[in-house]
Amino acid sequence: MSANPCIETISVVNRKIQNLDYHNARFNKTRKALWGLEDRWDLSNIEIPDSVTDLKHKLRITYAHEIETVQWSIHEPREIRSIKKVYIPDIDYTFKYCDRSLLANLFEQRGDADEILIIHNGMVSDSFFGNVALANNSGWYTPTSYLLAGTQRAYLLDQGIIKEQSISEKDLKDYTHLRIINALMDWNNTPTLEIGMVV
Repeated sequence: MSANPCIETISVVNRKIQNLDYHNARFNKTRKALWGLEDRWDLSNIEIPDSVTDLKHKLRITYAHEIETVQWSIHEPREIRSIKKVYIPDIDYTFKYCDRSLLANLFEQRGDADEILIIHNGMVSDSFFGNVALANNSGWYTPTSYLLAGTQRAYLLDQGIIKEQSISEKDLKDYTHLRIINALMDWNNTPTLEIGMVV
């Protein structure tokens, strides 16, 4: 395995890869940025094994110059009822590296909470498991100060379901609800928490 490979985590429903264009775009953008590779790969060429049923599955691809591992597992939704704010002055998670030790250390600070909300230099960014969206009377907004450009986040922005907005920790009081979004927690299948559950 390469010294610092990346991962792509993809939802597969009814044996069909979801948001394929967005995953292809990030996969190829990462390969070009990190390793200077100009060739474009199409993840739809990955063969879906017979063991994958119509249930939602997680496809986890480890890659660098080449695809190194492909893993399949049934998706088991997480229950999220509370979120704890954690603080970090500086972090770079532009690319989805396999090594998530920095984020894992932040996650360990959650105490009794189920999830974390990372505050980066005073600004709301992401949770451990995905991007976030916050609601007020005008609609749903996702922070411009995100850590990782998630594929579900990009899809929801393109669809106009959410909009980007600068959101500081002090601004949290102006919102009513929060959602966590990632490739496996799409808009219709992710918990909606009252902002008071963010402590």
